[in-house]
Amino acid sequence: MHRNMLVLFIVLAISVLSLSSCSVIEKCEWFQAKCDTQEVRRLPVSEYIDKVKAGWVGQMAGVGWGGPTEFKYCEEIIPENKMPKWYPEMINQFGQDDIYVEMTFLRTLELYGFDVSIEQAGIDFANSGYQLWHANLAARDNLRKGIAPPDSSHPNFSSHSDDIDYQIEADFSGLIAPAMPNLVIALGEKFGRLMNYGDGLYAGQFVGAMYAEAFFENDIEKIIHVGLKAIPKDSQYYECVTDVLQWYKQYPDNWQKTWQLIDSKYQKNPDYRRFACDGPTNKCNIDVKINGAYIVMGMLYGNRDLDKTIIIATRGGHDSDCNPANAAGILFTTIGFNNLPERFTSAIDPEGKFSHTPYNFPMLIKVCEKLARQAVERTGGYIEKDKDGAEVFVIPVKKPKLAKLQQSYKPGPIANSKFTSEEMEKIHVFPAMSIEDALEKFAPGWTVLNCGDSLEPGLHAELRGKKNVFVTHPAMDKTDCVLTKDVSIPAGKKTILKLTLGHHEVGDWELIVKADGKKLFGKIISEKSVDKDGWLDVNVDIGQFAGKKIKLELVNHANDWNHESAYWAEIKIDSK
Repeated sequence: MHRNMLVLFIVLAISVLSLSSCSVIEKCEWFQAKCDTQEVRRLPVSEYIDKVKAGWVGQMAGVGWGGPTEFKYCEEIIPENKMPKWYPEMINQFGQDDIYVEMTFLRTLELYGFDVSIEQAGIDFANSGYQLWHANLAARDNLRKGIAPPDSSHPNFSSHSDDIDYQIEADFSGLIAPAMPNLVIALGEKFGRLMNYGDGLYAGQFVGAMYAEAFFENDIEKIIHVGLKAIPKDSQYYECVTDVLQWYKQYPDNWQKTWQLIDSKYQKNPDYRRFACDGPTNKCNIDVKINGAYIVMGMLYGNRDLDKTIIIATRGGHDSDCNPANAAGILFTTIGFNNLPERFTSAIDPEGKFSHTPYNFPMLIKVCEKLARQAVERTGGYIEKDKDGAEVFVIPVKKPKLAKLQQSYKPGPIANSKFTSEEMEKIHVFPAMSIEDALEKFAPGWTVLNCGDSLEPGLHAELRGKKNVFVTHPAMDKTDCVLTKDVSIPAGKKTILKLTLGHHEVGDWELIVKADGKKLFGKIISEKSVDKDGWLDVNVDIGQFAGKKIKLELVNHANDWNHESAYWAEIKIDSK
């Protein structure tokens, strides 16, 4: 008996000594039979950098090319002749929410590491200064009110939980976690939970897992199947992706037929729009499932052709800049920056800063490399040198661990999560100001009528390089937003109405100036009419009304109902 115990002790001692000589990756699996049996994947650091650069370029190319079509085509395929023509300068998409929101998450990780609390992630997102919509905007509003994550995205507090938002900004999670699906899932639980729930969250985890696999796999179908392993099988989003895969098998040469099947089930069937923020019958659909279907459709039918992938994902319609951004980002990652055509790389502005972030393109790549190095080690991997002394990521292969199924239309209980008073002090935003109070502060004496709540109307501390910019947006496509003021025009003087105007990065609007109901001036404020900084100075002579009191009207008219925000940097009446 004692002899057997002694033998067992010796065996255990030898095991411990053997374990101490194993790598970090093997120490994570203490009870493995042998230290050298752990499956790993190797990725040269130089190849990682090349592919992560390509991933970001793919996003910028997709959103830039598809941008002019966003939500202009719903329940219809975008006609081929309406597809914008690509030109290299379109790559510089520094003002797109598809990209800049991710920078906030990267910055949080850079400052606080992967163990950062979800509360801190929420505080950083609450302090963001860029424009937001749908789930992102609802979540940021909740956070600023003190509703901490995960409740900031819970269906009890947001009607946008199944919107597209985390799907369009989850790219970062896979780009800093090559072959690490569990880290992708965890990042979704930390950052995706800020704004999305259920399918809205799973969509981002699916996209992130595809990016993580794209560093090692070129086969698009295999990449999609790996992405599916990161989300619950019983979710409607999983069903949507598998539907597209099946329809691709049935109609491998007819993406329009697959589009029709997607539209029939995920647009017209209310069972798959049960938590649609605009209702299950709205023509334009921001729900994550139908837009995710167009990502997969573009990837499959694009057949690894860069242009074709972007064009098909775009022509699906609805959120037709976000979808090609995801599809292209994943495909470009498989190809690598050095293998991309010059039309996608030649015009990149290395000094261009992503909106409200500290990052330009070179800085972005550096922070991704920094975080990827940390990610490799925290997930049990390590960095070795090859025979030439070059660094190589050694990454353990691990099965994805999925969370319990949730669906926004049948949510679980709230967490009753609220920021503490100390945490609220870290949110450095001014209390919400009514649109009327904001206008009075910006241009005293003016009043505002029929201003909607889309695209963050109100007074902004800074927009496009100018301080104190007032933003309006029409309440409806047929209802103008109007600024009015009763003005006495002095006699014997030349009087000019001076305006400095801008527009949303991907939209335009029509300015109409009226006096006592008479039209004095009209102009489309768009990319074509503004200067290189995005602004237009307009001078309207109102001297004809000298000695009279008139009612001036400045009309923010929606000319095509596409991001119709009016940016007002100056409203001034000058008499000399």
